[in-house]
Amino acid sequence: MAEAPFQIGLIQLPVPAEKEAAVGAHERAVRDAARQGAQVICLQELFDAPYFCKVSDAERFDLAEPIPGPTVSRMQALARELGVAIVVPIFERRAAGVYHNSAAVVDADGALLGVYRKMHIPDDPLYYEKYYFTPGEIYQHGESAEKTGFRAFDTKFGRIGVLICWDQWYPEAARITALMGAQVLFYPTAIGWHPKEKAEWGVAQADAWRTIQRGHAIANGVFVAAANRVGFEAEPGTDGIEFFGHSFVSDPFGKVIAEAGTDPAILVAEVDPKKIEYTRRNWPFLRDRRIDAYGPILNRWLS
Repeated sequence: MAEAPFQIGLIQLPVPAEKEAAVGAHERAVRDAARQGAQVICLQELFDAPYFCKVSDAERFDLAEPIPGPTVSRMQALARELGVAIVVPIFERRAAGVYHNSAAVVDADGALLGVYRKMHIPDDPLYYEKYYFTPGEIYQHGESAEKTGFRAFDTKFGRIGVLICWDQWYPEAARITALMGAQVLFYPTAIGWHPKEKAEWGVAQADAWRTIQRGHAIANGVFVAAANRVGFEAEPGTDGIEFFGHSFVSDPFGKVIAEAGTDPAILVAEVDPKKIEYTRRNWPFLRDRRIDAYGPILNRWLS
């Protein structure tokens, strides 16, 4: 595991309607982040297309690609050219009829380190993800990591974990990934407001989203980095979604060390493993876990 500090970058952009324009915009943003010193760069959830899950439409399965495929291969070449690692979240076609909301992790030499497949799949108005995505499956210790489940990846610069959007609300996902040795938890995201709800609930929703993830940083003594898209995306027959951005990086104390607003942004922040060590020595939550007492968490409900 890396002990030297390294720089991470988050890309926060609106997503153009055309795929080539979307990928091109994010490629330029990766180059900009690299110029600013970022060494591990995370793109937004489903970055290469407008958020298509606002309705259930079988034709939208055509947006999916295999991994590796054209978009991941393009990012592999970019990573190799710039000498940076990239988290590449895309709509994955794994097999006929089997599709995932996935993130390919590409190392600084362009190597594909592996794939994380979103484990928690929401189903809410304008977020009809269960129609499109098969959840990632678990695997037992010793089995092939290609079965995914929760994972950590050793990049050239540090050991990272990747979780995706709805996974943000689950402390179990953060804890397991941290226990795998991840020094930073990346959360590529596409979350926003329903326009009719924004006036009453908008501030509280964004604050809850930020708070739960800062809690993961504190509880696990790790860095947390969430990259969210911005901009209004229309959908005929609906009010559309306004993606609220507010991408941020939290240190292991829960202190926000970099944060964007609702405009396009590139965030760069330092991950220093020494802060993880210091935090866990002083807040030894992992030491004091009662792993012998947690069996009931495997139940759906306890009455």
